[in-house]
Amino acid sequence: MTSEITLFVNPTAGRGRGAHAAQPAASALRAAGISVRTVLGEDADDALRRAREAVAGGTGALIAVGGDGMMSLALQAVAGTMTPLGVVAVGTGNDFARALGLPIRDPAAAGRLAAEALKGGSVREIDLGRVGERWFGSVLASGFDSRVNDRGNRMRWAGGRFKYDLAILAELAAFRPIPYRVRLGGGPVQEIEATLIAVGNGSTYGGGMRICADAVMDDGLFDVTVVGDCSRTTLLKVFPRVYKGTHLGLPQVTVHRVSSIELVAAGVTAYADGEPLGALPLTATCVPGAARVLAQ
Repeated sequence: MTSEITLFVNPTAGRGRGAHAAQPAASALRAAGISVRTVLGEDADDALRRAREAVAGGTGALIAVGGDGMMSLALQAVAGTMTPLGVVAVGTGNDFARALGLPIRDPAAAGRLAAEALKGGSVREIDLGRVGERWFGSVLASGFDSRVNDRGNRMRWAGGRFKYDLAILAELAAFRPIPYRVRLGGGPVQEIEATLIAVGNGSTYGGGMRICADAVMDDGLFDVTVVGDCSRTTLLKVFPRVYKGTHLGLPQVTVHRVSSIELVAAGVTAYADGEPLGALPLTATCVPGAARVLAQ
């Protein structure tokens, strides 16, 4: 282990928590005798370029400070390399850290955990999803939930889970089932009508919604949750249960465990780790052991 690591910071995460979180995390690392170099980018592209340069330069670890968007950027830099990723989760959703059982909104504890893992060589290998050249760690959303994301992103005046709940109500008014063409693993193409299809490497999205509640991040498989064609009334009953993961027992919901999936649907934007991925069609593949995470 090199004694120098890179602190990869999003100062705007969690309405400014990123900037405040960097200092206690850095202090915890330095207290353990680890040299810390901080990297901030002017924008996402610049931040990713700097993170990749740090990884290529042999940094001992890339410690990402921010929300799921920052974790997503960090994954693009460390995926497929031996450089471990540290997680200081101080954003709004923090689903990547939640799935790994890491501290949330406690930067000092996250910094201490990363330091202990670095000194003790405690690294967990996890799977990542891949779509083209893009990697994701948690959940790929498509359908009703991604349309909720689209609408929520347009709501500049609201924030956090409140914004997401408002977007759900607004999308319900215009809701129609979506015709999909789906290929699960190497199986045949299926034509189905569904409310949404979520591809889970991790278990949660939207700040703790357990859409793929039983997903495991190191089993080499996605958990694909399909919410079938259902009425607005039924959907209103399904969504509150997603927070506890009890929706998986409903007759409208099926789960498939596969190493890859092809999704085709018109007018649907996919989101991965809460970030826009692009319009369908797409193929997502689960890549075993694609990232190394500092964990106890």
